[in-house]
Amino acid sequence: MKKLLQFDFLPRSTDLALLLLRVILGGSMFWLHGWGKAMNFSKMSGTFGDPLGVGPTTSLVLAIFGELVCAALVVVGAFTRFAALGVAITMAVAFFIVHAAKLSGPGSGELAFLYLAGFAVLFVSGGGRFSLDAKMGAKV
Repeated sequence: MKKLLQFDFLPRSTDLALLLLRVILGGSMFWLHGWGKAMNFSKMSGTFGDPLGVGPTTSLVLAIFGELVCAALVVVGAFTRFAALGVAITMAVAFFIVHAAKLSGPGSGELAFLYLAGFAVLFVSGGGRFSLDAKMGAKV
């Protein structure tokens, strides 16, 4: 019974957990957030929010870089720490500036906060053994 309650029947693999985290977080960010912005760039460029005061088009380009380019790099585990930092910064802007660090109610930044936390973990941990970083000989 103790073995069942402690899940000892499952193999422990930090590297497999990092792979799952990279694919799920990076993939959902890429597909659910970055892809739509990239495909609708011309429609959104003049009206996109400008939380940093750099202009709506520049803000949109920065969001696409974080949510599409960096997220894709995270999924494959290439330059994982740099890419995770890029997405984390994008999510920090979304959470702290756009949503005013609000975690509940209408206009909540809960999703941005959860993404920020997950990408912060990947920034600290790196991509793990099952990443392109590891294949290229980077210390993981």
